[in-house]
Amino acid sequence: MGKPTSIKTSEEVRDRLRLLAEERGTTITDLIEELASKELTAGEREQRAAEAARELGVEFTEQVMRAGQDAWARVRAHQGRAA
Repeated sequence: MGKPTSIKTSEEVRDRLRLLAEERGTTITDLIEELASKELTAGEREQRAAEAARELGVEFTEQVMRAGQDAWARVRAHQGRAA
């Protein structure tokens, strides 16, 4: 781990992070590190999409990339809805 630093956020977010960390038996610092390491950057998402397309034998074009982005946007729109 690098040099510790601080992040400014609202009290509500801090309290939620504290609760989430307690429920997982960890610290807020470790929780934030875990969450940050799981979230991909735009570049990482594009790289993985290109790799997946290559594995499927699909040419990774702008059109394919946009279709994939649209599909994931639809998935995210449905997340959290009651089954």
